[in-house]
Amino acid sequence: MSPRAEGPGTTPGNEGRFEGYDVLSQKKYWDPATAGVVEARLTPPGRLAFFTESEAATAAALLDLLLGQHEEPKVPVLELVDQRLDAGETDGWRYEDLPEDSEAWRQSLAFLDEDAKEQLGQRFHLCSDDDLGRLLQGVKDSQTWHEWSAEHVWSLWTRYACSAFYAHPWAWNEVGFGGPAYPRGYKVLHPGWREPWERPETDAEDPVPWATRAEDAKRSHEVRMGERR
Repeated sequence: MSPRAEGPGTTPGNEGRFEGYDVLSQKKYWDPATAGVVEARLTPPGRLAFFTESEAATAAALLDLLLGQHEEPKVPVLELVDQRLDAGETDGWRYEDLPEDSEAWRQSLAFLDEDAKEQLGQRFHLCSDDDLGRLLQGVKDSQTWHEWSAEHVWSLWTRYACSAFYAHPWAWNEVGFGGPAYPRGYKVLHPGWREPWERPETDAEDPVPWATRAEDAKRSHEVRMGERR
């Protein structure tokens, strides 16, 4: 993990919607146990406990692509997912057609490498982002993938990726989340009003509505698929 990840900061792609906001400035209002849990996410152990070195290379490339983390500093999602799998902290359920989460992760990473070697001639993490994007889109668009439900595999990856990313203080800064409310609590309950520690968005107007982005992405995908055919 980059040394730059060891402190307050913002994730790549953040355009300063909450300028000057740092949720960690509020940790003095959290109880010690809560503060300890949150701060531990800033500097997870550098040595991975669950993934092998080979699996970690594939998992890192997968998670970075899913979350659009291509530059430092990054939220240490790989390390957080590794911690969770090593501790056996699942969501308390799994899909019937998939093995337990830990084994599903190991096998799906091996499948990604297998597909990359077959389609692109090299291991998954050595491929370009464009090639990886097309390979992952192929998984997402499939009904089955290596005899598993592709939808369920996609859910496995994205659930773990998003849970790790949005448990990190940098992601909280990016969305303006106030962090743990215990023991301080919230006192301003009126819509549109802010707590004293909150910051207004520098530009609350979304320049590109979600529906437009979704349609643009769909058209772009259709063009790429047409070119491949």
